[in-house]
Order: sequence, then C-alpha cells, then structure tokens
Amino acid sequence: MNCAVHTDRPATGYCRQCGKAMCPECTREVGGALYCGDCLTTLVSPAVTAPPGSAKTHPGIALVLGFIPGLGAVYNGEYIKGLIHVAIFGGIIALLNTDMPSAYYAFLGIALGCFYFYMPIEAYRTAKARELGEPQPADLVYGGGRKPMGAFVLIALGILFLLANFGLLRSQWLAKGWPIGLIAIGAWILVDRMKSSS
Repeated sequence: MNCAVHTDRPATGYCRQCGKAMCPECTREVGGALYCGDCLTTLVSPAVTAPPGSAKTHPGIALVLGFIPGLGAVYNGEYIKGLIHVAIFGGIIALLNTDMPSAYYAFLGIALGCFYFYMPIEAYRTAKARELGEPQPADLVYGGGRKPMGAFVLIALGILFLLANFGLLRSQWLAKGWPIGLIAIGAWILVDRMKSSS
C-alpha cells in the first residue's frame, strides 16, 4: 500500500488516530505511536476544535463590534489581529491624506470600503465557528494555512511610508511600477500552492 499523501511512495506505517497510510516523511512518532501531521495537530491543540457551545462569544455582537476597526477581533480574543486591523485601516486612511495621483485615491477608497465591511464579517465568522466548536475560518490576517498575511500587509505599508518619509517614493514609480506587486503576490501564491500539492 502507498502513502495517502505521497502516492508514489510505499507506506511504512499507519496513523494511530485515523488509520491513514504514511511514508517515512509523513510519519510523526510520539511515545512509540505513529501519527499523521493532521491528527497530531488536533491532539496537541484541542482548543482549536472546542466542543460546541463552549465559546462565550456571540456572533451577533461580534458582527456589530466589527464595524469599529479592530474591536470585533478583540471581542473574539484575537488581540494581535485587532491591532493589525487598526493598523491597516489607519494606514489606508493615512495614504488617502498624502499627495498622489487621483487614480490611487479611487483605488484606496475602494480598498478602505472593502476592508471596512470585511472586519465585521470576519468577526462574525470567527465567533460563529467558535460557537459551533469548528476550526476558525481562513482570514485576511492569517490566510488559509494560518499564515500571517496581516504582517505582510503591515510590512508593505511600512516600506511605503518609509520611502515617502525619505522622499524616495515618486508618483511615477507608483504609476508605472504597481504591477510588480501583483506579480510578486501571484508568484508567492503559485509557489505556496505547488508546495502544498506536492
């Protein structure tokens, strides 16, 4: 029998929890027992899949508080995410108050509106998942694989502000160079998908 993940390799063991066939690369040995990565994660962090009704957050309250930047995430107990939401929201507003071509004002205005309505929806989904005892849904800050997307956004905003403070950010660079950002994001997503599929 071949490995359930790497179908071209022979299985050398089976997960004690789910019975999945595993090759040596997929095997995780703990206390003499073999586990797959998914089952070991579930066993190590049971708080992610808490029993239904154990959460003390209410989705409706999270939705309403989510209209105040960062407060919906704070209500759900995600303080770092709340801080990142405030920083992103404030960063977009700060960029709207700088000198730049009118096309960028339209783009940033749309981004601000989308992010403003994203925050309450994300707070509602997180609170609902906690209420039902399900894993938290993927979001903008951590992404589907719990990657810190918010950190990448903050780093990009910080670089833009730093370049503007030193007078190195020219409007012609933004007008002609913004597709580089799209290319970089697309390449990063492609590499990430190829890693997860292999």
